[in-house]
Amino acid sequence: MKEHGYKSGRLNLPFVGISTFGKSPYVENWDAIAADVAVLGAPFDFGTQWRAGARFGPRAIREASTLFSFGHAGAYDHEDDATYLDASVRMVDLGDADIIHTKTEESHRNIEFGVKKILDAAALPVVLGGDHSINIPCINAFEEDCAKNGPIHVVQIDAHLDFVDERHGVMYGHGNPMRRAIEKPYVSGMTQLGIRNVSSTAREGYEDARARGSDILSVRQVRALGTEAVLARIPQGQRYYVTIDIDAFCPSIAAGTGTPSHGGFLYYDVLELLQGLSLRGNVAGIDLVEVAPAYDPSESTQILAAQILLNFIGFIFHNR
Repeated sequence: MKEHGYKSGRLNLPFVGISTFGKSPYVENWDAIAADVAVLGAPFDFGTQWRAGARFGPRAIREASTLFSFGHAGAYDHEDDATYLDASVRMVDLGDADIIHTKTEESHRNIEFGVKKILDAAALPVVLGGDHSINIPCINAFEEDCAKNGPIHVVQIDAHLDFVDERHGVMYGHGNPMRRAIEKPYVSGMTQLGIRNVSSTAREGYEDARARGSDILSVRQVRALGTEAVLARIPQGQRYYVTIDIDAFCPSIAAGTGTPSHGGFLYYDVLELLQGLSLRGNVAGIDLVEVAPAYDPSESTQILAAQILLNFIGFIFHNR
């Protein structure tokens, strides 16, 4: 329906309407996903060891994403002379997995169920966390998919190694996901970028990760090597699962997170890695975690998260 003063429909400014991711259509029926990309919220933060609040990350990222979804037929990048995320890329928002307070296993199973539904529909899952423990059900969901389509190589962009096996009986918190991932027979290897400073993982964890085939680089090492040399270390032609912890970025641009760590990446450090990765193989899944908006009144953190994801999705489908 046309509104007063408009000749060709609504202007639909960013602050108007329901905040789905990228203002994409909302799909309530997970058995009727017909899309190239399906976004799922995982508002779970019971796995945190310090500051909670990432349960509000999916809502904040969705709202921030509307800034980049106004009045354009795709997103034109003059540096690349390319239009990304045009009408040929079908993206939908599935809403959130159901979270049951104090119940980690049940909540994780609900997240896993949602990711499986996306994979069954042959769409790219993009999961908005939540703390980094939500990566565990995301990787679990790939078992059947990998049996049909081959293994995945996990690319982690993060300040912390997240490779703790068990601590006081905790095996499924936000310090455990990369250890849980490498245990999967369908995870062929792991590249961990941005790891720095005093970490939550002890020396033995680093030694164990490397012994299991993980390639670990700090922010300074990534910058010293350069983007192309870092990408060359990642096996080519693989299926990649990319997990991005917002604390990989410097807290000067991403303060809204539970465990900030100074010395992090800046925007183009990560953007260029993701763009190169999209040319190097097939990105099979993405999660972005640990956005805790209450710690950043400027809202810059969630804007960064939305901007990174929309660009990355655009690269993936443009380069396919």
